[in-house]
Parts: sequence; C-alpha cells; structure tokens
Amino acid sequence: MEVPDVTFQDILRAWPVVHRYVQRTPLYRNPLLSARCGFEAYIKHENHLPIGAFKVRGGVNLFANLSDKQRARGVVTATRGNHGLSIAYAARTFGARAVIYVPKGNNPDKNALMVALGAELIEHGRDFDQANAEAEARASNENMRFVHPANEPLLVAGVGTFAMEVAEDLPDADAIVVPIGGGSLVSGAVLALRTMRPGMQIIGVQAARAAALTKSLELGVITSVEAADTFADGLATRQAFELPFKILQRHKLDQMVLLSEDELKSAVRLALETTHNLAEGAAAASYAAAWKLRDELKGKRVVIVHSGQNIDRNTLRWALGTFDFDA
Repeated sequence: MEVPDVTFQDILRAWPVVHRYVQRTPLYRNPLLSARCGFEAYIKHENHLPIGAFKVRGGVNLFANLSDKQRARGVVTATRGNHGLSIAYAARTFGARAVIYVPKGNNPDKNALMVALGAELIEHGRDFDQANAEAEARASNENMRFVHPANEPLLVAGVGTFAMEVAEDLPDADAIVVPIGGGSLVSGAVLALRTMRPGMQIIGVQAARAAALTKSLELGVITSVEAADTFADGLATRQAFELPFKILQRHKLDQMVLLSEDELKSAVRLALETTHNLAEGAAAASYAAAWKLRDELKGKRVVIVHSGQNIDRNTLRWALGTFDFDA
C-alpha cells in the first residue's frame, strides 16, 4: 500500500496541536563549541522535551488525530527507543493503549522508561527490522493501529514543527545539521525549511554502518544494508523507508555526511564538554558532522540539532573513555 504524502501544510496544521502538549525548545548559541569549531554554533535542544528527544512532537500529533475507536483499541509499533518513548508518552497523555516491540538487547534505560509510561513492552528479534515486522503482524491480527516510525505523515508533520521554531528563532542561520535514522526528523526539516528558509543549507548525517537511506538516494531506489551495526541506536536501521525517501528525492539535501563509530563516540564527549548535556549516539552525530565540516562551515551560523539525550550508563562510560578532537 502506498504511503500518503506529507507537505508543509501538514506541518502548519500540526503546529498548534504539538504546542498544546509540549513547549517549544530553546536554541542557544554555545560559546565554547563556537570557539572550538570556528563557526557560530547554535544548539537546538530537542533533548529538553518531556521524553528527552524530538520524537514526542510526532507522537502527540498522531494521537490527537486518531479516532476514539482507534485510541480505545490501541496502537502497535516497533522502536529502538525514542519513537517508542514518544508513542508511550502520547498514549498516556490521551488515555490510550500502546504495545511496543523492541529488539533483544535494546537500550535498557529506554525500555524501562517506556514501561514506566505505561506501555506494554515486548522484546523480539535481533534488530529493529525484525521487531517491526512482528509489530505489523500483531496490529493486523488484532485490528489495532500500526504506527510505523517513519512512514507516517502525522509523525513527520509533528516533528517538522521543530524546524519552524528554528526558522523563527534564527532566521539568518546558514546551515543546519540533522541526524538521520528512519528519516522523520530530516523529512520534517526539509519540508519546513525549504519553504520558510530556502537559502539554509541542510546537512544530513548517518552512521557509516547504517547508511541505507544514503545509498538509496545515491541509487535512486529504496534499498537496504545487511546490518546496522552502530552503537547509535537512533541511527540503526537496515532499511530505507518510503516516505522519507520520497520527501528527500523531492527536496534534496545539500550534503550527506557518513560517520565512523569512533567519530560518533568522540562526539558524545564533545557535546558533554561544551554544552553539559548528554547526547545519545544519534544526537552526537550532529556534533561530529559539524566538527568534521568545520573548515567549510567556518564563520557561518550553524544549527546543530541535539535530537536526544537517552544514552544508557554503560554506553556513556564506554564513549567517555576516549576523546580525539583537537583542543
């Protein structure tokens, strides 16, 4: 079945809905990171949202648009963490049921928070793609609403409100750096910013070990990779998804950056040292890419999207063990 499209008008409709349930997030210039990088670094703190990540914007927009019958039956989804947190938070807000599938070995802190929010958590499969297939089958068998983390226009529209805030708060920004896992964040960004600030450079970031969307855009067809072996669980998808692919074909990114695991790991510490905010792997990707491109971004106003803070203790300890950015 073809996935419905999403447009800037959908983001406009989502704007009052999202801000009825969550506050807009701050955009701060960071002096230490600016000094280190040689450009004006502005951090968009999506980690200040209730679940510590941007995806809650999409969750509340989705549940606000469900029928009473759909809310009563509940929703089923799969996640590596933040999408599931978004669905769990929104389900609790609207008094609905949420069944969430995660792969075995998933981030234990994210799992615990989803349960604390009232979700029914089920571990299945070795990665997101296997968990997602089982979740879709469960939804079909029990006539529940299946929510895909990327092929869902209401999620993308809700997430896109972050980029409208950026356009309002820093209209003269030269560039924005956006991490890409499933692709809802970057989809919302291009839909909003190509309309509101068409001159702004949009830079997408993926883990080199989970670059399905990058490869799909290069080939011009949706493709997958054999594994998504990255500690950045928010980036760990083997399959590119139809809706983000379609949006990014229509509204092309200015640049795509692929990062090694060492670059991602070092950026966890860079974010902590310069902002005193925790950055999970996906959020660290924004910092790592901005650092990697610092020479070509020199002197510009650059927005770094701090997409989430939900890094577990063991991964944080491991990431802080090394640091290879120049002082």
